[in-house]
Amino acid sequence: MVKDGLDTELDRELSDLPPELRWREWMRRIEAVLFASASPVPREDLARIVGQGTSVDLLVEDLAADLEGRAFEIAMVAGGWMFRTRPVYAPAIRAAADVSDQLLDLNEFDVAILAAIAYHQPITRDGLKDIFGKEISRDLIGRLHAHGLIGTGPRAPRRGAPYTFVTTDAFLAAFGLESLRDLPDAEQLNDAGLAARA
Repeated sequence: MVKDGLDTELDRELSDLPPELRWREWMRRIEAVLFASASPVPREDLARIVGQGTSVDLLVEDLAADLEGRAFEIAMVAGGWMFRTRPVYAPAIRAAADVSDQLLDLNEFDVAILAAIAYHQPITRDGLKDIFGKEISRDLIGRLHAHGLIGTGPRAPRRGAPYTFVTTDAFLAAFGLESLRDLPDAEQLNDAGLAARA
C-alpha cells in the first residue's frame, strides 16, 4: 500500500540483507525513532521496527557503544529509552542556547513536595500538610501540575473524596529515573542526612 508516494509497509525482517548489515540497519532504525521522539520510547514500540525475536536490549546496547565519546547518550527513563545530552555538556548548552523555558525552576520546597508525592502517592493535600506541618498551596500544586511532574490520582476514599496526586513519566524523565523503584530508599536518605525527622 502506498500513501503519499511512501511505502507504508515496513520490512521488519530485512531478510535480503546479510546478518551484520541487518543488525546495523535495525540499530539505525532505533536511533531514528529515539532521535525523533520527545519522550521515552518503550521496548514494545521499538520491537515493532526490528525482526521478530530480535533483542531490542542488545541493539540498544550496541547503539550506546557506538555513541561512546559523543555529546549525547541513550538513557533508560520512565520505562523507555531516550537520547539525552551527557551532563558534562550542560554548562555549554546553558551558555550557548536559550533553554530558560525548558528549565523547571524548582526551589527546594517544590522538590521536597515532589519527593513526598513520589514516596507517598497517591497523596492528598491534607496528607502533604501532615508531612510538612503546614498547608500546601493550590498554586504550588498547580505549578507542579503545569510542569507535568504530577498528575491527579484516584479520589481519596473519605468524606469529600479529595483528589490525590501522583508523579508522572515526566517526573521520572526530569530526574533521570527508570521507575519509582529507582528512588533512594530510607537508608540511603539517612546516610545522606536527608531523611525526615520522625
